[in-house]
Amino acid sequence: MDLAAFLLSLRLAAWTTFILLGLGLPIAWWLASSRWRWKFLVEAVVALPLVLPPTVLGFYLLVALGPRSPLGKGFEALVGHALPFSFEGLLLASVLYSLPFSVQPFSAALAGVDRRLLEASWCLGVSRFQTFVRIVLPLSATGILSGMVLTFAHTLGEFGVVLMVGGNLEGRTRTSSIAIYDSVQALDYASAGQTSLVLLAVSFAVLTLTYGLQRGVWTPWFRRS
Repeated sequence: MDLAAFLLSLRLAAWTTFILLGLGLPIAWWLASSRWRWKFLVEAVVALPLVLPPTVLGFYLLVALGPRSPLGKGFEALVGHALPFSFEGLLLASVLYSLPFSVQPFSAALAGVDRRLLEASWCLGVSRFQTFVRIVLPLSATGILSGMVLTFAHTLGEFGVVLMVGGNLEGRTRTSSIAIYDSVQALDYASAGQTSLVLLAVSFAVLTLTYGLQRGVWTPWFRRS
């Protein structure tokens, strides 16, 4: 098993989940509360990675992040290395590719909050931000947690976009999914099986914890503790 690739995948998944929690919540709240007529266009853009082939998205990202693009030039001048085939480029690609896996569950959870509670809070003089923090977030916590878990699990298994933007650089951009592919190509089925089993176990554990929290399975245990 390629431990370095596994740790890199965990690091990438954790950073992607953290960034999309901060980025996805405002987008999801706007989608859930906005009455703009053309809102469906924004929804289509957010959901695009769900239907777009990873290689297509990876190609456009590679062009957009390249040394000839304004973003690529600015990043290279600031940091000293190019975005493609770096962890930063890998992270940016993962954030864009996993966007719908966070925004859609977030938006569904936020839309399920009774608007009468929000209006009552506003009538009592509570600001919109405080209402969001004190009422909306606690009532939609389960859906937000589900979105975070989906984002983490999806990022953990990314392959096409990761390979297109990050390449296969050991210790820098080689993730577990790419390590599995390399092992299979080298007919090293033992290593591929070990890495696959670890990813399967991690994914199953994360999803089990999430569904258990959604259904209140763990609540009595936490109370006893």
